[in-house]
Amino acid sequence: MAFQNRFGRIRKLYDSSSKEPFTISRSKIDLYSECPRCFYLDRKLGISRPSIPSFTLNNAVDTLLKREFDLLRKNGEAHSLMKKYHIDAVPFKHPDIPIWRDDIYKYEGASVIHKETNFKITGIVDDIWKDKQENLWLLYHCI
Repeated sequence: MAFQNRFGRIRKLYDSSSKEPFTISRSKIDLYSECPRCFYLDRKLGISRPSIPSFTLNNAVDTLLKREFDLLRKNGEAHSLMKKYHIDAVPFKHPDIPIWRDDIYKYEGASVIHKETNFKITGIVDDIWKDKQENLWLLYHCI
């Protein structure tokens, strides 16, 4: 098969001699924190952890929450729970929110190059809030 070596897949594997930045997601950094050996097997040898079934209900709730915050973002309003818990912020308005959330683009969300390692660190945010001091709060969920 063209996409596998004798261990597993051959695409998206780490090559220290490459001049191109190596793309690594926030979830893969989490994998390294949990199990450095699993990370090495995945990124260097192409042997991934077994996948788990999709959480359909979680995906539906995620979609509904994003829609709700998009309405608040449009109107410049805070969510009632934000008010209840004294979070002095509103959903951040920016034309690239759909890209950073990767709603329809199927890219890598937000990204930054870490020059020392030549890693392109990527991640998809659930939302971004802005407080009165102009600080941005990046929100993402963990399963």
